Parts: sequence; structure tokens; C-alpha cells
Amino acid sequence: MKRSAQAEPGASRGPGVASRWRAFTLIELLVVIAIIAILAAMLLPSLSKAKEKAWMVGCLNNLKQLETCWHLYAVDNNDLLPPNNSIMSIQGGVIAASVSWCPDHARTDTTTTDLETGVLFPYNRSFGIYHCPADRSTVENLDGTKLTQLRNRSYNMSQSVNGDPDFWQIPVNPPVSLPAWAKFSSIRQPSPSQLFVFIDEHPDTLLDAQFGNPVQLPFFSQIWFDMPADRHNQGGCLSFADGHAQRVRWKAPKVFRYLGQPPTAAEMPDYQFIQSAMRKPSDK
Repeated sequence: MKRSAQAEPGASRGPGVASRWRAFTLIELLVVIAIIAILAAMLLPSLSKAKEKAWMVGCLNNLKQLETCWHLYAVDNNDLLPPNNSIMSIQGGVIAASVSWCPDHARTDTTTTDLETGVLFPYNRSFGIYHCPADRSTVENLDGTKLTQLRNRSYNMSQSVNGDPDFWQIPVNPPVSLPAWAKFSSIRQPSPSQLFVFIDEHPDTLLDAQFGNPVQLPFFSQIWFDMPADRHNQGGCLSFADGHAQRVRWKAPKVFRYLGQPPTAAEMPDYQFIQSAMRKPSDK
């Protein structure tokens, strides 16, 4: 049998024999890195948008669950809506603080003890449904020093549902109360599908558990008592008395400057939408 020829160890390779192993050149390595960077730049915005979308879906789910608790309370209490008594004045101080859907202190509470005393908590004992996933605001000390812990709560309840009338009358002649319905069956205008109950509120106006809106009087015209959040791609999430929840795209960013600030010209459609989704003194 004819033995096949083999190269002796150490023998040089001919010019037509390719080397089995070859390292990247510096140019090739830089090209690969550049391609990876381009792909990352293309994918990261999509990943970021997906994350923001997930936060929005989570926020809407939270509001739907709170809305279910709100309805269950009315069913269990002969049509009476959950009390909404946690009210603070723009000038400072508490107007009313008693039994409420959530009598906690969102800005300063480092535990959930007060949140658990709310009348809605027994219907869903998950703390997570009170907090928007996109809300990165943290609790603070009484002197305003910011801490690292996220707040327990991001949402407020509209004053239009069992809110102000028992506690505050505007000192005009005759006196005017901020209007609200005490019973679900009484809701007429706006209709249940147009009346919002819970809203994702701007962290800088979240002082109590109630989202307020001024009545249409000259000395209260066109100011934000409370301001909606815009953390969902310049949009906010709300739930409505008929049980549905939706994201509303605001016409302008919500920039807090001071309590009671007027809406900008660009914000007026947003302000008017909020007013249209709450009860006014003229509504029956």
C-alpha cells in the first residue's frame, strides 16, 4: 500500500496553503464594534418605547382595579359612594380629614399603615394598585428633604364623587359648594362614561387623596387646584364611573410652577377636558 505523503514537523507551508487560525485585524474589530453600536442605537428606542407602553398598561390596570373596588363599595353600602374626605387647602392646612377611600399621606408616608385604613383596601389588599409604575417620585421628610423610597400612591379621586360639599362652602352670597354626588345612581351630568373617578396626578400637587377643580366663579377661574400627570408620553391615565380606564394625550406638557397656577394657553384644551369630566354647580 502506498503511504500518503505528510509534511515533516517544522516544514514550511507552501504559498497555496491557508493558515487554519487568523486573528482579527484592528480594522475588522472596529467594524464589528461599529455594527453592534448601530444595531444597539436602532433597538434601544424600540425597547424604551416597549417599556413605556408596559408602564402605561400597568397604570391602566391599576386604575381598573381601583375602579372595581369603588363599585364594590357602592354595592355593599346601599349605593353610597366611598367617602372622599381628605382635603387640603392651597393656602396650607387641612380642611377635612376623616374616614376616606385613602386617608394616607403620600408625600411623607414610609409605611403602608395609613393606606391600609382606607375603605377600599379590604376589596383589594395589593399595595401595588395605588402606584403608577412610571411614577419615580419619592417620599420626603416633613422639612421637604427628599428620600430614596418611592411613594406608595400616585392616584387621586375626583372631588365630584362624594367630595367637598359636607366640608367647604365658598363664602359668597349665596354660599356655593364644590358639587359632588353622594350616590352612584344620582350621577347624571357628566354621564358615568364621561365622569372620571381616579386620575394619575402630578407628583407636585399630590397633597391629599382628592383631585380638586375650581368651580366656575370669577375669583377661581382657570387655575389648577390639582394637576394631572403627563408621565405616559405626555399623557395621563384616568378611570371613569362606568368602569373603563383610558390614557388621555395632553395637548401640552404638565409643568408645575406653584400651587394654584393658571393653565397656559396651550394647556387650555386639557384644562377644559378635566372640567368637562367633573361635576359643575350647574350640572344636575
